[in-house]
Amino acid sequence: MGETINPYGKKIISVETDFCGRRLSLEVNRVGFRSSASVVARYGDTVVLGTVMISDRSVEGFDYFPLSIDYEEKFYAAGKISGSRYIKREGRPSDEAILIGRLIDRPIRPLWPKGYRHEVQGIATVLSMDPTFRPDMIAMIALSAAFMLSGAPFDGPVAGLRIGINQQGKYSAFLDAQDQAQGGLDLVVAGTQDGVMMVEAGANEVSEDQIAEAISFAHSAMQPAIALQNNLISKVKPEKQQFVLDLPDDNIQKTVDKWVEGKLGSNLRAPYPERNQMLQSLRDSMHQELTDKLVDYEEHKQDYDDAFTLSVHKDVRQGIIQDQERPDGRKLTEIRPLSSEVGFLPRAHGSSLFTRGITQAMNIVTLAPLSYSQMIDTMETNGEKRYMHHYNAPGWTVGEVRRLGSPGRREIGHSYLAERALIPVLPDETIFPYAIRSVTEIMSQNGSTSMAATCSSCLALMDAGVPLKAPVSGIAMGLMLDKDKAYILSDIADAEDFAGDMDFKVTGTKKGITALQMDMKVHGLAVDTLKQALVQAKEGRAFILEHMLSVLSAPRDQLSEFAPRVESIQINPDKIREVIGKGGETIQKITSETGADIDIDDDGTIRISSPDLSSISAAKQWIQSITAEPEVGRIYRDVPVVSVMDFGVFVQILPGKDGLVHVSEMSEERVNKPSDLLKEGDKVTVKLVAIDDRGRLQLSIKAAKREAKDKKV
Repeated sequence: MGETINPYGKKIISVETDFCGRRLSLEVNRVGFRSSASVVARYGDTVVLGTVMISDRSVEGFDYFPLSIDYEEKFYAAGKISGSRYIKREGRPSDEAILIGRLIDRPIRPLWPKGYRHEVQGIATVLSMDPTFRPDMIAMIALSAAFMLSGAPFDGPVAGLRIGINQQGKYSAFLDAQDQAQGGLDLVVAGTQDGVMMVEAGANEVSEDQIAEAISFAHSAMQPAIALQNNLISKVKPEKQQFVLDLPDDNIQKTVDKWVEGKLGSNLRAPYPERNQMLQSLRDSMHQELTDKLVDYEEHKQDYDDAFTLSVHKDVRQGIIQDQERPDGRKLTEIRPLSSEVGFLPRAHGSSLFTRGITQAMNIVTLAPLSYSQMIDTMETNGEKRYMHHYNAPGWTVGEVRRLGSPGRREIGHSYLAERALIPVLPDETIFPYAIRSVTEIMSQNGSTSMAATCSSCLALMDAGVPLKAPVSGIAMGLMLDKDKAYILSDIADAEDFAGDMDFKVTGTKKGITALQMDMKVHGLAVDTLKQALVQAKEGRAFILEHMLSVLSAPRDQLSEFAPRVESIQINPDKIREVIGKGGETIQKITSETGADIDIDDDGTIRISSPDLSSISAAKQWIQSITAEPEVGRIYRDVPVVSVMDFGVFVQILPGKDGLVHVSEMSEERVNKPSDLLKEGDKVTVKLVAIDDRGRLQLSIKAAKREAKDKKV
């Protein structure tokens, strides 16, 4: 492509390549002049701006890498204005935007050197969105390229692909939403040239072999995007940033390593929380002893504390690699002790308490009519969300004092993973017409709370009587790499997570996988190792599922007495206005007098809900009386006379449906004046004998009496 000059005198440089059937281009120096680096990525009609800012100097006092990555949805990118009545400007990010930000963050974060303390910010802004595919993977590529061009020590590039199964049954990227859903697999894979960094998926009970094949396909298919970034870097030739890593003092680490020598290993292999208490006691002893020995200890106390933590991590790895024994004494495939109960809360529609080791999750399920579904209004989506899972984990669950506030990115991510795990097994709304809210309240944390949330959610849904297609369990897997040897751990606890090289969470039924999430802490992993972890996870899931089914083997046959009942009836869509009434008068009267909630769909489906079945019955009869069509030959009993004429009387057989009883049809005997026999307000029984070509109803009292007499005979 041709090169032009921007207002700052720099050349606008573009590179492009064929990528999964479309042209992918990366461009620099057209916009974002004052950022550390800016890249415009184009793919089809999708345009994403990736901007990066790197601080000039290291931030003192930070014991973590200050990296933030955000994904910005812009409604204008989709040619939309927000559907909110009051707020039209983009505000706080949607859950979807937060999840995509996390998705981009996870393969990028491990590729920075330990001890790098410059503040780093990456923002992916969607400027234009091709509606035929999701823009998140193009955003990941744009940010990866911008980080590479910033000159900071980012060991990329990375790329990502969202993979599904197309209509021909083959793996394919950039599918539209309908094909992605119909294929039963929504898999995101991110990686470098050499290995996989991150995997996330929702699946409709897909096998481990299929997942492994799809990961391999994705890693191969993303290579042109990685090569394109390298091509751009070679053209731009970014200047390398000068930096100093904030690493532990070798002398401090040696002092601590010497002090703990002989005190770790088998001396600390005990179940949690006993092990945690032993470690804390040992840490306190070290501080006390070294304070007395070293003059400047208080000044560097935090450095010694960090060195102690690093010594413990090294000891955890050594125990697993050398002895195949874990910090709490378990074997590599062993699951922590399990304990569960259901019906934990008396007024909840469904509840459970799932305990694994000292990780504990309480889940509460609430059922409501479909009208309580969540409205979704984002750049990509307009619609409703029927199943909602929310996850809460306050500070006291890890023994810390924290201010309560709105859920953070971690809570939203864990909510989504546990929610995704159950969606494939939920009953269709035609079978179970309810909105479902599942809330996990974490009671105690010591590793893989998202998987505890999944298991407790499943039990609570079954306790609520939700007819799941199959029960779901989940497990978190870990990994320790020693050169070319991989040690895979089932059901990891915190100590193994902190010291390990991978966090791999898998959920599924006996038949197959429903969701997974994998994050690497090292620079990429071979697909064969991932496949081995999937197979081992299957065995762990089966063990946990067996425990869950021993507590509750199937969904309950009956809903809780406190849960609303929902019944559906179908009416002619043309009758909807009659049920609603002028200004909503009729439907408001029905709901206020019966106590039932009523939802009406455009196709004429009416759902009536209430915990009281008699309330539902009353509302149902009322609606049926409004929407019923006159039937020739039917007897209408105790219906009112609405007017008396010289030639007969008019009778209302249905709301808004009046018919004439001619004077000749009022009695077997001659009637001279209808008013001699009936007056307005009288109740009569009539038979509908005919409907003429103008829709007029012909009724007969005489025919109704004759039919009743014949039945008695």
